[in-house]
Amino acid sequence: MEKIIFVFAILLLLVSCNPDRNEVEHGSYQPIQVTEEAESEQASIHPDQVKGFVYDEVNEPINGAIVRLQTTSIYSVSEKDGSFLLDGVPEGKAFRLTAFAPGFFIKEQETRGGRDGIIFHLHAHSMVDNLDYQWLSAGVVNPPSGDGSVCADCHASNEENVSLPYDEWLLDAHAQSGKNPRFLSMYNGTDLSGNRSPLTTYIIQRDYGRIPLRYSDDQPYYGPGFLLDFPESSGNCAACHMPLAAVDAPYDTDPIFASGIAKEEGINCDFCHKIWDVKLDPKTGTPYSNMPGVMSLELLRPPDGHQLFIGPFDDVAPGEDTFSPLQNQSEYCAACHFGDFWDIQIYNSFGEWLESPYSDPESGHFQTCQDCHMPPLGNDHFVQIEKSGLIRDPATIFSHKMLGASDIEFLQNTVELEVDAYLKEGSLIVDVTLENSLAGHHIPTDSPLRQILLVVEVENQNGESLVLAEGPILPEWTGDLANLPGKYYAKILEELWTEIYPSGAYWAQTRIIEDTRLAAFEIDKSSYKFDVSEDPEDYSIIVKLLYRRAFFDLMEQKGWNTPDIEMESVTIELTGS
Repeated sequence: MEKIIFVFAILLLLVSCNPDRNEVEHGSYQPIQVTEEAESEQASIHPDQVKGFVYDEVNEPINGAIVRLQTTSIYSVSEKDGSFLLDGVPEGKAFRLTAFAPGFFIKEQETRGGRDGIIFHLHAHSMVDNLDYQWLSAGVVNPPSGDGSVCADCHASNEENVSLPYDEWLLDAHAQSGKNPRFLSMYNGTDLSGNRSPLTTYIIQRDYGRIPLRYSDDQPYYGPGFLLDFPESSGNCAACHMPLAAVDAPYDTDPIFASGIAKEEGINCDFCHKIWDVKLDPKTGTPYSNMPGVMSLELLRPPDGHQLFIGPFDDVAPGEDTFSPLQNQSEYCAACHFGDFWDIQIYNSFGEWLESPYSDPESGHFQTCQDCHMPPLGNDHFVQIEKSGLIRDPATIFSHKMLGASDIEFLQNTVELEVDAYLKEGSLIVDVTLENSLAGHHIPTDSPLRQILLVVEVENQNGESLVLAEGPILPEWTGDLANLPGKYYAKILEELWTEIYPSGAYWAQTRIIEDTRLAAFEIDKSSYKFDVSEDPEDYSIIVKLLYRRAFFDLMEQKGWNTPDIEMESVTIELTGS
C-alpha cells in the first residue's frame, strides 16, 4: 500500500511540473520539461534550428501558419498538428520569430537557435466590416503629433535622403484624387476659374425618349461636365476618386461637397490598408460591369476599440496587423482601373494587363502592377527606426510614390522609338518604328482624354520645314499640331446624340469610333516621304513622341495648363552631298 501511495505521489509531482498549454503566455518562449526522452530530442536540435507549435486562442493547432525569421526569407510552414521546424536561424544570439495564418493577427517573440517547444498562440481578427469606423488621417488633415494617431507619425521620414511611405504618397496622384482640379472641373462643368457651362438641354424624341442637344455656340462654353448632363444625380465618380466618403454611399456622394479626409487625402493609407478582397467576375477575371471603385471592394474595418492594418508583409509585429497576398497582386488595382459606362469600355488598364503576356507567369514577361508602378527606391526601412522600424532588404520595400503618367522618367521608359532616314530618287524618306515594349497595358491607357502623338519634322540647312508628300498627318483635333506629319495613338469617343468627337464626356452615351492605341509588345510602323531639292543639301530630321493628357480644345475650354511630356525624341542629321 505504501509503495502504491509513493508511486502516485511521484506521478502527481510529474504532472505538476508539466505546464498546461492554456497557461502559456502569448508571445514568449516557454522552456519544456527535461525528461530522458526530451533530452534526446533536444540534443537533436541543431543550433541553427528552432522547433515549436502554432495554436489559436482555444489551443487548436493551426495548419499552414508561416513562421518566419523576421525581416528575412527564412521561414517554415506549420503541419496539421501545428508543429514547425525552422532551419537557418542565427546561432548564439537572440532573434525574433513571427507567426501568421490567414484570418489571424501576426505575432512575434524573441528566442535563440537550438530551442524546442516554442509556442505561438494566434488571435483571430474580426471578419465583419464595421460601417461606423472613423477613418484615420494620413497626416494631411490631422498633422503629425508624435503619438501614433496618424500615419505620418511613424511613416514620414526624419532623415535626409530617405523617403518613407508617407513622403512618397504625398507625391502620388492617389493622394490628390479628391481635389484634382481637372477631375473637379470635369465633374462640375466649369473651367479652373469657376466659370460654368450652361446646363445640357434635352428634347423628347418619339422613338428614343429624352436625348441631349449639342451645346449652343452663342453662349459661353467652358467644356463638358457630369453635373451639366445629370444635375439631379451625384453619379459614381466618388467611388474611385473619394472612396473614404463613397464607401457606404457610392451613388450618393457628391465630390463637390466632400470635405475633410475624404477630399484632402483622396485615396489615403488607411483606406488602402483596409482592402480585404476584390469582387471579380469568375467568367472574365475582371470586375463586374459598372461596379467601379468601392463597389467592387470588400473592406475590413475593425470593431470599436481595435485596429486592423492589412499589409504586404507576414512578419509585421507587434500590433494589430495581418498579411494579405492581394496587396502584392494586380487584382488589388482592378476596382478603380476598370469601368464601363453605358456598356462602353472606358477604363480598362487592368483588363489590358490581364490579356497581355505580363499576366502570364509562364510567359517570361510576368509583372504585376506593383512591380512597375511601385518599384523599390532603395530604402531599407518603412517605419522610423526610433519608432521600432526594422532594417529589411531594400528590394522588398515597394515605393508608395506609385509612378504614373505624371512622372516624366517613367513615361520615357515605356516605349522604343526607332527612326531611319535616307534619300531616294529625289525624296527624303523617314521610316518610324514604335514598340510598346515596357507597358503592361495599352498606351495610353484608362482615361480616354489621353493621347500619344508622334510628330515628324524635317528641316533643310536653312531651317525651312519640308512639305510632306506622302504619309499620315495629325488630325484637326490635335490643335497646335494639326496637319503636321505624324500619327496619334488614342481611344476616340463620339457622343451618340450630339456627334461631338473626340469626346471627354464618357459618362454620356458614346461609341468608340477609333482605337489606335498600342497593346503590350505591339509594334507600329509608319513612313513619311518629303520632296527635296535637286541641289545637294543637309537635312535635320526630328521625330518626337509626345504624351498629351487631354484633347487640345478641352484644355482650352477648361483653362488647363498641362504641357505635353516628351516621351522619346530622335534627331538625325542627313548629308545630301
